[in-house]
Amino acid sequence: MTGKTHAGIGVMATIILSEYFKMTLTTGALVACLVASLLPDIDHPKSFINQYILPFKNKLTKTTFYITLGIVVYLINSFYFNYTYFNIIAFFAVLIGLSTHRNGITHSLFGFICFVSLFGYAAYKYKFQECIIPFSIGYIMHLMADMFTNKGIPLMYPFRKKSVKMPFTIKVGSWLGNMVEGLIILSMLIYVAWRIPFIISNLK
Repeated sequence: MTGKTHAGIGVMATIILSEYFKMTLTTGALVACLVASLLPDIDHPKSFINQYILPFKNKLTKTTFYITLGIVVYLINSFYFNYTYFNIIAFFAVLIGLSTHRNGITHSLFGFICFVSLFGYAAYKYKFQECIIPFSIGYIMHLMADMFTNKGIPLMYPFRKKSVKMPFTIKVGSWLGNMVEGLIILSMLIYVAWRIPFIISNLK
């Protein structure tokens, strides 16, 4: 699915769930949800995030960039800081560099747990805990949405590489896929417009 569809699904799910569960809805929380909704596709050189990071949108550039980033972060941390948190970030940067789209860690439950744990640690350390749940919703909704595509996702990676998908799937880029994504975006816009009073009154 496209980045805007994933972003729409994640943000809409967060807003809906905030009406029924105890959740602090802030601008920062919605931004965290938005980022998490796009994060799993960071393993694709042409993803929304990589459009603003990579100088060239191809697999070689993505692999080189993230592996180099991981090595640089590790070396700087080793010489100047020695924080375990930075070493973990460096490790995941290398994994992202080695991953191919939907065949690696970012589209798995293991990746979800790891990224949410990293984000949660930072959130508690720097006092923005209200963003943890929206971040988690954004990420898991991305995985669930991709399970409705014909390629599926390696949900149990690295323990099992077989793709998992729903009984009903759509082909991304097909007329049916485009129609479904268009309906999702339209539904999101209608829902947000309908619930604007609630969103504004609860946004902190």
